[in-house]
Amino acid sequence: MRNLRLLRNGGCRPAAISGTPQCFCLGAEPGTILVGSQYGLLELGSARDTVTREVDLAVEGFMPEDGSGCIVGIEDLPEQECVCVATAAGDILLCNLSMKQVECVGSVDSGLSTMSWSPDQELVLLVTGQQTLIMMTREFEPITEKQLHQDEFGEGKLVALGWGKKETQFHGSEGKQAAHRKQVEVSSASAWDDGRPRVTWRGDGQFVAVSAVCPETGARKVRVWNRELVLQSTSEPVSGLEQALYWKPSGNLIASTQEKPNRHDVVFLEKNGLLHGEFTLPFQKGQVKVNELLWNADSTILAIWLEDLKVDNSNPSSYVQLWTTGNYHWYLKQSLHFGSLEENRLVSLLWDRENLYRLHVLCKGWHYLFYDWHWTIDRGIGENSQDMANVAVIDGDKVLVTAFQHAVVPPPMCTYELQLQQAVNQVAFHTDPKHSGDMAVLDADNKISVYRYGQSTMSDLSVRFGAVGGNGFKAAVETPYLDKTHRVDVGSNNNEVMNPLGLRFLTWLPDDSFLVVGQGQHAAQSVLHHLTEVPHKTVAEQQRLSLRLSVPVDGEVISLCCSPATKTVALQLADGQILKYLWEASAPVLEPWRTSSGYAVQFPYPCMQTSITRIGGEEVILGLTDRCRFIVNDTEVASNITSFATYNEFLLVTTNSHTCQCFCLKNMPLKDAKRKSGDCSPPSSGSCTDSEVVRQVFLENAENFVRQIDTVNYINLFFTELKYCLSILTAHIKKSPPELEIALQKVHDLRENNTPDVKAVSAEEALKYLLFLVDVNELYDYSLGTYDFDLVIMVAEKSQKDPKEYLPFLNTLRKMETNYQRYTIDKYLKRYTKALEHLSKCGPEHFSEFLNLVKDQNQYCEALKLYPPSTQEYKDISDAYGEYLVQKQLYEQAALIFARAGIFAKALDAFQDSGSWQQALCMATRLGYTKDMLSSLARSMAGKLVEQRKHAEAAILLEQYTEDYEEALLLLLEGALWEEALRLIHKYGRLDILETNFKPAILEAQKSQLIFLYSQKTAFLRHKSRLQVVRELKEKTCESLQDYETPNCPKLDLFSETSSVVTASDMNSRYSHSNSRISVRSSKNRRKAERKRYSLKEGSPFEDIALLEVLGENVRAVETVKGDIHILLKQLVLFGYNEQAGALQQALEEILQLMETSIPEIWTPDLQQSSVNLVLGPNSTANSIMAAYQQKRMVTPVVQDPELLIPPKLNKSLQWKLHLLQ
Repeated sequence: MRNLRLLRNGGCRPAAISGTPQCFCLGAEPGTILVGSQYGLLELGSARDTVTREVDLAVEGFMPEDGSGCIVGIEDLPEQECVCVATAAGDILLCNLSMKQVECVGSVDSGLSTMSWSPDQELVLLVTGQQTLIMMTREFEPITEKQLHQDEFGEGKLVALGWGKKETQFHGSEGKQAAHRKQVEVSSASAWDDGRPRVTWRGDGQFVAVSAVCPETGARKVRVWNRELVLQSTSEPVSGLEQALYWKPSGNLIASTQEKPNRHDVVFLEKNGLLHGEFTLPFQKGQVKVNELLWNADSTILAIWLEDLKVDNSNPSSYVQLWTTGNYHWYLKQSLHFGSLEENRLVSLLWDRENLYRLHVLCKGWHYLFYDWHWTIDRGIGENSQDMANVAVIDGDKVLVTAFQHAVVPPPMCTYELQLQQAVNQVAFHTDPKHSGDMAVLDADNKISVYRYGQSTMSDLSVRFGAVGGNGFKAAVETPYLDKTHRVDVGSNNNEVMNPLGLRFLTWLPDDSFLVVGQGQHAAQSVLHHLTEVPHKTVAEQQRLSLRLSVPVDGEVISLCCSPATKTVALQLADGQILKYLWEASAPVLEPWRTSSGYAVQFPYPCMQTSITRIGGEEVILGLTDRCRFIVNDTEVASNITSFATYNEFLLVTTNSHTCQCFCLKNMPLKDAKRKSGDCSPPSSGSCTDSEVVRQVFLENAENFVRQIDTVNYINLFFTELKYCLSILTAHIKKSPPELEIALQKVHDLRENNTPDVKAVSAEEALKYLLFLVDVNELYDYSLGTYDFDLVIMVAEKSQKDPKEYLPFLNTLRKMETNYQRYTIDKYLKRYTKALEHLSKCGPEHFSEFLNLVKDQNQYCEALKLYPPSTQEYKDISDAYGEYLVQKQLYEQAALIFARAGIFAKALDAFQDSGSWQQALCMATRLGYTKDMLSSLARSMAGKLVEQRKHAEAAILLEQYTEDYEEALLLLLEGALWEEALRLIHKYGRLDILETNFKPAILEAQKSQLIFLYSQKTAFLRHKSRLQVVRELKEKTCESLQDYETPNCPKLDLFSETSSVVTASDMNSRYSHSNSRISVRSSKNRRKAERKRYSLKEGSPFEDIALLEVLGENVRAVETVKGDIHILLKQLVLFGYNEQAGALQQALEEILQLMETSIPEIWTPDLQQSSVNLVLGPNSTANSIMAAYQQKRMVTPVVQDPELLIPPKLNKSLQWKLHLLQ
């Protein structure tokens, strides 16, 4: 039952700009937009009416100087510090506004009609003049190119089940003639359709939808493609489908419009191309055209841009409508009329990406506007129980009113509805408590319709009953009547540029005057207008509201509330300042709202709901933010409040733990009120702990349960104390998991013992008792496991089973040999371990069946226990087990199984695959390999070891088994194993290798290590500097990161109750595509996404965590090479390269000192403490979370890897430096 209320609006209109705007996008800098015209690109700032930066593309030669050029797409790329512009001529440009540089990164000969970037700006889709689609990366590397118009449906094609022909199917009320009816031809696109393709991405960027006019039928079709441009689906034939297209960010529906024979609808398509719902626009067929429609970021508001079609000798009027939905009904909440002046015609509109309810609009006359909305509930507030308790819901040109005092009906039903002449934008209830049901309705034409109760004896045709009247019944609910209609002329001038919704916060004062807030002459300024009624001369003349006075406000007014008792109005400004306006004062002025101590009140956060009340005799102002922060004057008193209301001296609040609290403010000092309002935890009785409360509830329920039982046997059964034997059965049944098999075995034992003791429990009694606790069908299966057919029959007789079902099965089992019988039962019961045990006793003729069962159920380990290692069966099972392990890529374990069973050939292969070269050589010896065969095997394994960078092991194989010490030496040098290489050089007396290979190798290694250290140092400094910037930015906005931490509240609701409160390599050449390139690139992107857990992209939510991660990697990388560099230094000194050794040692020492001094700055003590005290996760409890919040420890965002917050350690015990170099 919420309405959209205008919170603020603003914009700019720079003068002396050549050309006409064609498209625009939002800039990376807050409050800036980027506009493209036929001459170039410019940047506008909403805070000033000037052009801040611009690039003239005509001068650069990319746009014609005669003004015939056209920009078809524009996107700000903050990471590249440039703006991407696509022209109709086919050029793709990167414009740097700061440097005024333009780079052409690609060109398409056939021209471009559309450019659309994915939400994550990783991909860009181009639609060419030849009706082809080109998907490219953010670096403008083409991924693939496809024809826009495809004959096939796509990968998501529905599968026909083949249930008969259409002529033989049931057709319901349509009759059999429906089977022979010809399919209605799809009508072509509207005459006003511009024919351009429309592109829209799903919110997660995984799919993109394209609407285009089919060249064969002339009608529009919507096709859905994935990120690799693989067609997923094609829309069903939709007659009259129009050009507007937008994918709901939540991902479930695609919105478009459709002209039907008798109405104009907004329709929704699913991803599979099928229609799924619609609603009708409030216009006649052919009256308007829908240019575009757009969802806001959280998919709650649908904006529709329309223009008149039938216009005689005048320009068409432009409209923007805002629609919302609830209970499967669509509501028109706001209607913005831009008039018919040419300069007022819209160019484009956009929803803001960060401010979810901000709408940006650009007009032809270079007039830029923005509108901020918020949700509100319009309700009347009376002073006694006679109040109607009305709630008004705006629905286009109707106001749906529900009188909660008389009827509570779910929307869109209502008690009665008011029919207006124009779309409604605001509803204001009378602030006089005696007339709280009276309403003033402001429509899109700036007319105020006044509805009153009780003074008219004639029924008003504009007021109709809803859910409480009709069908001959007389409704007992009183309804209002239309008293009069006022025309508001404040700031209206037909010759001026139109600014729809120039008036906001309509307030009906007790003296029947009105307050409205308008936009000031400059940005961030407002005007408070006080309007009074002007006596009219004739009855037919429409009444007009005159301007009593206008008070300028230095700031943006974002809320307004009044107190009839003190005749006071409180205005909240965007900066939190509160102003007071006394409307009955002799000289009404605006002044700061001050406390009894004389301090000016300023809210710490912007509040969406405000109210004036008295606490302890002092008039205060209450506020509630959209993030549940409740404020009294300038003090935040709670952070878990979802709504509040004042009623006389009472304050009622609701919390996000679904509780309602009531406070009496009459005799309460303001200080106590702040303390008690902050204590909004769920109420509990006494001072019981959590476990005591649970125990108390259980005992109360148990007591009630006992009182309802009239038979002592049932009570004994419940507490498992009927008899000792039955208690044992109960214990087995109630275990987790239940031990039904053991319980039935005990019943079976009772049948076998058959003792004559009359006091003992019989098998029949025990079975009846079990049936109280266990389902009889489940018990039947377990009874089979006792192999006692008499017991099985006893259980089966208690069940609903047909004897024809179970008796033949039991008779078949009786005829089997005992072991095979039990095997069959165990297999039926899926007790495969026992089944194998019994089957192994059935003889060799059943071994093939045994082995198949082992393979099917993977019971290899259990099967090996049933045969001695010396048998052939053991070897066959091992062979199958080894093959199974090989399939699982567990090569070493498979090799061990093969070797143990004497299957040496397969063991050799498995050891090779696992990299166990020593064991592989052992198997080769067991197989009797010759020297040449061993040499070939060793050389093959050495090659694999080199691929794994195991140069030392590869060198051993080459030296000892192939006797090729020279190649072994080369491998040692390649692996930087200097000392082992020197040993072989001297062992074989090849000192010449020192000059030819060894010395060049260590010098090259020294250069490589220097380059590595320099790159690590550069990256470390860059990331450290960026981390400092990010932390400074986060400190400035740290208040917004602590939404649920309340400094003045000693008790907090559990976090579990509040956590739900709440993106051809050269472009200058002509494009080509290949299918292999698609698959490689997509798999590469998947691997990249798996590696990157946190993004280093500037402005990403966890950029600081990503920087910590990469800085830790820098430290660990340098720490890893210390040992290698120490060995290299010794070799350099040994051969007289002191200068190179000194340079390397100094470079390592400098970066280690840099990291040692930087680690405390990067991983601060607070950060390390937070890593210890992180309380969110699978091991946290409600109490631990609450305790952490009370101790204010949750200042660091929760990360998936807490170890990233712990500083890396430097190993100072490793003596890597050579003192002779110092």
